[in-house]
Amino acid sequence: MADPQQSLPTRTTGGSVNDEDAVPDIDTTQTSGLLQERLQAYKHACGYLENYITATEKVQHAHAKEYEKVLKTVSDPLKEGQHFDQSLGGIAGLFENIRSNTKGIANSHLETEKTIKGSVLPVLERLHTEIKNKSKELSKGAVKNSKEVDKARNVTQKHIELLGQHTAAASSSGGKVDPANDPYVLQRGVNHRLNKQVLEENNNRHDLIEVQNSFAKFEAHVIQTFQQALQTFFQAVGGQHDHQKAMYGDIVSTAQKIPLDFEFKGFVHRNNQLLVDPSSPKREVSHISYPNQNHVSTQPLIAGTLERKSRGVAALKGFSTDYYVVTPSKFLHEFKDDDDLRKDPTPELSLYLPDCTIGAVDGVKFNIKGKDASKGRVGSAMAMSHELSFKAHSPADAERWYSVIKQVAGGSATYTDSVSSPTSPVESRNVSGQQQPPQYQEKNVAPVQTQGLSPSESAGSAGPMSAGGHAQQPYNTPVSGGGPQSAGPGSAPTSGIERKPGQY
Repeated sequence: MADPQQSLPTRTTGGSVNDEDAVPDIDTTQTSGLLQERLQAYKHACGYLENYITATEKVQHAHAKEYEKVLKTVSDPLKEGQHFDQSLGGIAGLFENIRSNTKGIANSHLETEKTIKGSVLPVLERLHTEIKNKSKELSKGAVKNSKEVDKARNVTQKHIELLGQHTAAASSSGGKVDPANDPYVLQRGVNHRLNKQVLEENNNRHDLIEVQNSFAKFEAHVIQTFQQALQTFFQAVGGQHDHQKAMYGDIVSTAQKIPLDFEFKGFVHRNNQLLVDPSSPKREVSHISYPNQNHVSTQPLIAGTLERKSRGVAALKGFSTDYYVVTPSKFLHEFKDDDDLRKDPTPELSLYLPDCTIGAVDGVKFNIKGKDASKGRVGSAMAMSHELSFKAHSPADAERWYSVIKQVAGGSATYTDSVSSPTSPVESRNVSGQQQPPQYQEKNVAPVQTQGLSPSESAGSAGPMSAGGHAQQPYNTPVSGGGPQSAGPGSAPTSGIERKPGQY
């Protein structure tokens, strides 16, 4: 008999994942594979019992020497024996008891052959079929879902690696990048795919928990069937010799003493590191970090909502509100909103600011003339320049956007690792509490018309006169100390909107 204190081999890899890892280094098929292996163990156990009773039926008409064949059917250790508790009182103890009692049986009676064949074996055959069907159900469900999780993780990993490549390029050279490869855009793409991955992981986790919970009832059914089959078998051989009756009675008694949850509790205790903990929390995107998540090139210089006048026939609709971002890669991107999760955040419009002509501020309005670069290199090369009219929420907001855009367009935009996230602006006030209008430096330069001029033609020229007759800020004129400060190295100008991302 096996030593009750003998320890079983266990796996060391856990069945839960760390919320801090975007792509956990865990094989999602381990839990489903373990449960699949357990079903195989019960299937072989059922097969062992079927072989035992079948051999008993065949030797009922034979000599005592033939009865030794019965013992051989259960002489080998159980396959996948590590799934059963080796101490007395479980499935392994039951088969150990069968071996010892069968060895003492030397004779059997032919009268019991038909009873065994018609009443005992069909029960075990049906149970064997149920175990096979349960195994197929697990393969089609949990195992398939685990493969979908692995597929989603591979997609997320590829986009994280792509983000790493372009953030490294932006940090080392600061050169021009494609709009689609802007680290800010790539980071939002990673968030989108990470969200899909987490949904797959949580669905797979839910399925595995349901399968685990069903295993307890199913195993109780298997053990109950073992008990019923052995009880019927005992009744069939009840008329045999008193010695044989005592031997088989001992076998049945051992089976009946097995608690229905004995094996499953031991299984959970031995494999608690691989099974899913139902009390563990679900994964959330907000708790996950990944390489270059907060890289400086992914942080906007300024972000918020602006109104832009539509082009062409749509111009009759007037101004429409969208979400705009100026990135350290010198792009002005237009998005429908700032939601990274609902759909893949692809820019609707991308302007490479160093190639654009920036008009002066007129109250809350300012113009930018340039080509849309969101269609790729070929598309942007064939695109025509358009003058786009923007409108901010207030003159102060317009000055902030204009200051950052002018700085980036002039090639002076820099960024360091200390760039902070956008925050609400603080308005400067005088002693009396009245807000002072922004002050601009003036140059003795004659105003010129900027409408329709190229970047080279408009460089250094003064802005046009506003409707009120006041001279507007020249194109390359820095903002004076009385107005909003330009976005310098290490700072992050904001849109002046106090709402959080996703609430615009």
